[in-house]
Amino acid sequence: MNFAGIIVGACTFLIIGLCHPLVIKAEYYIGLKIWPFFLVVGLACIAAALFVSDDIVSSLLAVLGFSSLWSIHELFAQKKRVEKGWFPKHPEK
Repeated sequence: MNFAGIIVGACTFLIIGLCHPLVIKAEYYIGLKIWPFFLVVGLACIAAALFVSDDIVSSLLAVLGFSSLWSIHELFAQKKRVEKGWFPKHPEK
C-alpha cells in the first residue's frame, strides 16, 4: 500500500487549518505589516521544495509555501472583514 497521498492530504488539511487562525491572530495583534513575513516564508518553502528529494517532504514544503503566499491575500481580506465588523478590532489600533 502507498500511503504518500494520504499523508500529504492529511498534512495539507492541517496546514490550511492552521493558516486560517494564524492569519486572523496576525491581523489582530500585528496588522498588515506582517505580510512580508508570509512572503519570505512562502518563497523559502517553495524554493526548498525544489531541492528536497523526498516527494512527501517536497510536497508539504510546496503546500506550506503556497499557503503562506495565499495568507497574504487572506491578511488583506481579513482587514476588510474587521472593517465590516465581522471580526473584532484590536482596541489599540
